[in-house]
Amino acid sequence: MIPAQAEPFLRIEGVSKKFGNFTAVSDVSLTVEKGEIFALLGGSGCGKTTLLRMLAGFENPTAGKIFLDGKDMADVPPWSRPVHMMFQSYALFPHMTVEKNIGYGLKHEPISKAAKADRVREMLDLVQLTEFAARKPHQISGGQRQRVALARALARQPKLLLLDEPLAALDKKLREHTQFELMSIQQRTGVTFIVVTHDQEEAMTLADRIAVMDRGQVKQIGSPTDIYEFPDSRFVAGFIGSITSFEAVVTGRSGGHLLLQAPALGMVQARDVPGVIEGQAVTLALRPEKLRLTKTRPEGPNVVEGQVKDLAYFGKDSLYRIILPSGELVQAHAVNANRGEDAARADWDDKVFLSFDPASAIVLAE
Repeated sequence: MIPAQAEPFLRIEGVSKKFGNFTAVSDVSLTVEKGEIFALLGGSGCGKTTLLRMLAGFENPTAGKIFLDGKDMADVPPWSRPVHMMFQSYALFPHMTVEKNIGYGLKHEPISKAAKADRVREMLDLVQLTEFAARKPHQISGGQRQRVALARALARQPKLLLLDEPLAALDKKLREHTQFELMSIQQRTGVTFIVVTHDQEEAMTLADRIAVMDRGQVKQIGSPTDIYEFPDSRFVAGFIGSITSFEAVVTGRSGGHLLLQAPALGMVQARDVPGVIEGQAVTLALRPEKLRLTKTRPEGPNVVEGQVKDLAYFGKDSLYRIILPSGELVQAHAVNANRGEDAARADWDDKVFLSFDPASAIVLAE
């Protein structure tokens, strides 16, 4: 975790951006600490890339202010900002070698030719591409091209690096591997990263903190754990990971738990949520991996009977879709800890029981 500074490295105050009558970003305020990896997460058209472009200076805010390292960026053009933006397409020059692509951004830097050569060598070593220095972009893999683009961006030693969907062009396995490479490079350089992505797993893996965006607004900011385990709205709960939601009404409190009556589940105990009152209508949300699936009825609260409607085997785990007596479907994950057949494992059409701990139940008032 990045220690908080007296003055945030990046401060965005009430920033909005309109294109005619369309509001792309609406009254966004947030802070980013020096050396942090901060993710802007949201679906297409949520305003995350527009916000990134305003940080880079490619767009001017309609309202609000952006402060970087204590300086107001309002009158600072893109080329004078200590910021570099790495585009989704990587934008490498096909006729240049890896070495020349990395060094291109240093052409107008006020340093000697020898210092530029040393910087390029340092960047090649940083991204582990020294042996590929003489190759052209088409002669290296997609993951290597991504590292060339990153090295070119870091060569100018920016204070802030903006990455727009940096891994979108990579296949799943390479994307997972490159996520950890990015984190390692960021830790070694200490440069502050802001990553725009629509990929929830990518944001959860890479970022120290995440801002979830929707329709130009920031819905919640927090660590990956906060966003996933403690969403503060139905939108965030539904956007991050898989979830099943039920209507419920608060009936009281007991033993440190909130008591709910859910038509599909019966009486439910959940972790307490300050501010909700008896009689209030809420949403009860359950994540598939928090549900225990058994063929015999377990002891304790929060048990509901159902029947296996669908089953998908993924190797490391299985996804069950359970139909409840109410007719509602619930998704549950079961880890395949044993190899081969398991007599205790549920199959299609089996009668099963779902149970969950009160602490695993997410109660949403909005």
